[in-house]
Amino acid sequence: MAIYPWGLRLGRLCAGSPGVPGTRAVLARAWQEARLQGARPLSSAGADRTVPLPVGGLSYIQGLTRQRLINKTVGQCLEAIARRVPDREALVVPQENIRLTFAQLKEEVDKAASGLLSIGLRKGDRLGMWGPNSYAWVLMQLATAQAGIILVSVNPAYQAMELEYALKKVGCKAVTFPKQFKTQQYYNILKQICPELEKAQPGALKSQRLPDLTTVISVDDPLPGALLLDEVVAAGSTEQHLARLRYTQQFLSCHDPINIQFTSGTTGSPKGATLSHYNIVNNSNMIGDRLRLHLKTSEDLRIILPSPLYHCLGSVGGTMVSLMYGATLILPCPTFDGKKALEAISKERCDCWVPRTPRADPSHHRQAKHEGAGGAGAEEGRAASTQTKLAAIQVAYGTTENSPVTFMNFAEDTVEQKAESVGRIMPHTEAQIVDMKTGTLAELNTSGELCIRGYCVMLGYWGEPQKTEEAIGQDKWYHTGDIAVMDNQGFCKIVGRSKDMIIRGGENIYPAELEDFFHTHPQVQEVQVVGVKDDRMGEEICACIRLKKGEKTTAEEIKAFCKGKISHFKIPRYVVFVTNYPLTVSGKIQKFKLRQQMEQHLNL
Repeated sequence: MAIYPWGLRLGRLCAGSPGVPGTRAVLARAWQEARLQGARPLSSAGADRTVPLPVGGLSYIQGLTRQRLINKTVGQCLEAIARRVPDREALVVPQENIRLTFAQLKEEVDKAASGLLSIGLRKGDRLGMWGPNSYAWVLMQLATAQAGIILVSVNPAYQAMELEYALKKVGCKAVTFPKQFKTQQYYNILKQICPELEKAQPGALKSQRLPDLTTVISVDDPLPGALLLDEVVAAGSTEQHLARLRYTQQFLSCHDPINIQFTSGTTGSPKGATLSHYNIVNNSNMIGDRLRLHLKTSEDLRIILPSPLYHCLGSVGGTMVSLMYGATLILPCPTFDGKKALEAISKERCDCWVPRTPRADPSHHRQAKHEGAGGAGAEEGRAASTQTKLAAIQVAYGTTENSPVTFMNFAEDTVEQKAESVGRIMPHTEAQIVDMKTGTLAELNTSGELCIRGYCVMLGYWGEPQKTEEAIGQDKWYHTGDIAVMDNQGFCKIVGRSKDMIIRGGENIYPAELEDFFHTHPQVQEVQVVGVKDDRMGEEICACIRLKKGEKTTAEEIKAFCKGKISHFKIPRYVVFVTNYPLTVSGKIQKFKLRQQMEQHLNL
């Protein structure tokens, strides 16, 4: 569960159980009472806002609907802002010496979108973006949307096995990446699963293991079998190809899928949450509204984003919010670097910060968005406020499946309200908390599973209709899998989660995926992976391994086996050798007891 502060906090949840019947009658009985109770006006400097309240003593709330939903594509939004503020800075990437106005960014995006069509990509094709934050990442995010191509956000730390799974899962036709970043050799990793690449004609790859993949695009260096991004953009600058782009755009709808982001599931295998233009355009517009970006001067509309663009927080809360409000987006570093982020805050005079940790000490901004470990508690919230010296931290909660934000604080909420909750319901969004035993609406201040309904709910999991139906009931409620509590003022608090997913420093880690990997080790008989508490990262990975009879090995040897095969953040901090696991009477492993045993064994 990822949570983010702008001075904001956002929570990441998982899919859950099927739809909950029988709530409409309860809501109907309570609705008239709620209407009579009305909604509480929230006064603040420069704005009077009405805050919706829960219905009739039950954990149901509906956001305001006075603000109209936007029926535009991402490309139409880019065109609108480029016309409105053409000479305002749109994107700054200091390490690449990139500084573009909205008019310049629009021109480059058009050429890149046209170029992608010129090399054979078509509306609905999937293009994987695999790499750290960069100008190319933003360019591909907007260019794919402009051409109706679906961007697949690929974790830049993925190794060969993980990359193959992601590209094959959604049938990527193209993949874009830099040659290398630090120790991550992207081209060499891809060659492990596509040995045909080195001798392939650029744009005409025929891979046995990835049959859908035909096009590989290098962001920086010329590479065998790959097109160069600069060449693709140059090809798209001809009037013939730009005319084809304009023709293609006539057939784009705001309800088309535009982004696939991998998230967790009940089986532990990542699923492709598919979002539309409509999802992310409206969610980013509402985030910006609650941040009051529409009240800021152009000098104050400067957002710094050290969080990864492959996360929904970065691509929606960063790129799209900037696009919707004409804010300058600053990418201070390829991956999170607190020192570089702070230097950029000072140099670029940023007003809004979207960091990954609360430990920085910026003095030149008034708002921040913080992505912390899931389930950040009240003390962590207070610490974030103190350590970052922010005038206005705003906490928010959401899920990739919900585009992502569904709850968020107002700036004038108290420090306690921000520390103790994930905020209030967003516009055009419904939330209910359901008793997991009875399936009925929970009373206020009573825990249950949080469910969300509205424009923000994803189109579904790519190619997995059954799992989509498990997550989104026939009544259109999305089941988050998170346990929450709602109070009589509409504040929501996340108190736990019903899944075994581990969240280490904001990264979602699926135990089943790691267990499958460890079973490839020749000495491992059985393995169970659990998350154990950690003060700094929120959770750390603990692999509980039962070795084959007569085998011996060490924790260091197990960790060495992982290197280069799985992402660095998935390598367990703790490896414990066991002879058995706690079981139920039916013989199923009790992971919660195993977690308790490990925390006790490790003196955590």
